Amino acid sequence: MQPNPNQPHTLPPTYFDEVYRANEDPWNFETSEYEQEKYAATVAALPRAHYTHAFEIGCSLGVLTAQLAPYCAHLLAVDVAAAALDKARQRCAHLPQVTFELMRVPEEFPAQQFDLLVVSEVGYYWSPEDLQTAREKILAAVRPGGHVVLVHWTPPVHDYPLTGDDVHEFFLSQAQPTGPFRQLISQRAATYRLDVLERNA
Repeated sequence: MQPNPNQPHTLPPTYFDEVYRANEDPWNFETSEYEQEKYAATVAALPRAHYTHAFEIGCSLGVLTAQLAPYCAHLLAVDVAAAALDKARQRCAHLPQVTFELMRVPEEFPAQQFDLLVVSEVGYYWSPEDLQTAREKILAAVRPGGHVVLVHWTPPVHDYPLTGDDVHEFFLSQAQPTGPFRQLISQRAATYRLDVLERNA
């Protein structure tokens, strides 16, 4: 895994504050056909119809959050951008099982266990060191038999430390017969990939 030499560090919260200040929906989460298709594929890939405790890292405007919520008794969704969380709270106000928090993962991480963790379009913002820390904390937070869903854009982006493939391959390096994870699903579209891992006992 070779980090971007032009941006080897994790992107700070100020980066996202500026992005949302310039555009309320900078990645067209609400209107893009690409995003809608990807969200549908993500939800369809969930191995179970119900999860007791779920955790979405990098929820942004809450578009995917709203689609995950019906499958969750409790869903904690976090982001580093306050402006994005404000819109996410409005979007999901009718979903009492969803809780939003301003949180910078992996420096901050909830002290509880989950049976579903969703890492969608966020891993490539981390440096290799933070990605390793995030993987360790995610591994510790997933109950045996629980699932980690990874979904990321794969083409390189000039100001992101990593690519989506970097993120997925790093997690998949732990998906071995005797490792902590096993791979359940692997899908690749033209510009994104989706992998589902299950925590071994």
